[in-house]
Amino acid sequence: MRIILLGAPGSGKGTQAQRLQKDLGLPQISTGDLLRKAAVSGSEFGLQAKMAMDAGELVSNSVVLEMMKERLSACDVGSGYVLDGFPRNQIQAEGLDTVLSDLGQTLDAAVFMDVSHEVLMKRLTGRRTCSKTGKLMNIHFSSQQDLDECIEAGGTLIRRDDDNEDTIRNRLEVYERETEPLITYYRKCRLLQVVDAHTRAAASQNIEVRLVALPGFGFDVDTPEDLRQVHQYPRARQTASFLDSIGFVGRYPRLDRDVGSDLVAIG
Repeated sequence: MRIILLGAPGSGKGTQAQRLQKDLGLPQISTGDLLRKAAVSGSEFGLQAKMAMDAGELVSNSVVLEMMKERLSACDVGSGYVLDGFPRNQIQAEGLDTVLSDLGQTLDAAVFMDVSHEVLMKRLTGRRTCSKTGKLMNIHFSSQQDLDECIEAGGTLIRRDDDNEDTIRNRLEVYERETEPLITYYRKCRLLQVVDAHTRAAASQNIEVRLVALPGFGFDVDTPEDLRQVHQYPRARQTASFLDSIGFVGRYPRLDRDVGSDLVAIG
């Protein structure tokens, strides 16, 4: 299964990409990781990327796409992958289409993680690190107990310099200008799946519900016996019940790790 995760800064793309990597064994691929590795690799594209980054410039779309093509040709992506925050603009999206065509690959879904502007601002401006323990917290969402523990331990809550409102508003404006149009792009391609990502638990469950209905996920359910068998898998059970309720007949996941406690009710 080949998936793109789209969303604004602070929408939780990285968290969900890590979860999908852990649950499904799909490599998480982000341009940030590729650029950092390429910069120290000494490769042709790596040197070009390093020169741009050292100069404080954006790495060109052509270099990013060549690096992505190289990564998507690796031996560990045979079963699929999760593209975390890539593509970032329509030029990259169109270039990715060409790369995938050259590699004989197709996308299964572009998942847009929908979070309101208000929640995004709270997530991004509220991030703090305890100077004593190094624990990451959020003044809007962390429990008062967690915040108090840092202070009582003799620490202070530190905000990163780039977590101020002006910088964050600029990041969101760049996202709205450059990346948000991809929602329309992938909707036209009939690949878009929109999920409510206002909480981590809701995002995990909603992504699951969307993905299990896709042909590239899980295994065939052709008979009543197949359906009974799939219900024995804890993660599949609640999702399968939901899909039954809306009359879906297709494919279900086969994930055997018990994560029932992470699930939230659907609907």
